[in-house]
Amino acid sequence: MRKRTEGLYTIIVGCGRIGSIVASHMSATGNNVVVIDNREMAFDNLSEEFTGFKVLGDATEIVHLKEAKIERADVVLALTGDDNTNFMISTVAKQYFGVKEVIARVNDPDNEEIFKEFDIKVVSPTALVASKIIEEVETGGQS
Repeated sequence: MRKRTEGLYTIIVGCGRIGSIVASHMSATGNNVVVIDNREMAFDNLSEEFTGFKVLGDATEIVHLKEAKIERADVVLALTGDDNTNFMISTVAKQYFGVKEVIARVNDPDNEEIFKEFDIKVVSPTALVASKIIEEVETGGQS
């Protein structure tokens, strides 16, 4: 059985700071990665190790998801800075294309529950940072 992250066909929507780091890492570790962003300059954030494909376009338009070959995707990561965009992309990937593993960046923790209702895994940078700050304060910076 292959390792969970080895050789996955992964589509990442959003090539900002978070998306570019994830895309560069996944590409460097042997995964097939396609990054979709509607800003051509965003692709400059990718590291030199990135060997995947880039799709310039709006991932809320199905034509760009099809260009990225979403029907082949093992994983779709919706990592834009906008919760509504991430929700739309995630639900289309999950419900319309049947992608089994869909993970979304959710900035407003109040939005997490709606994503979970559609079987979309969530990562909240807001909640992670808040948790880390609380941990640092409570441990006196000894973590």
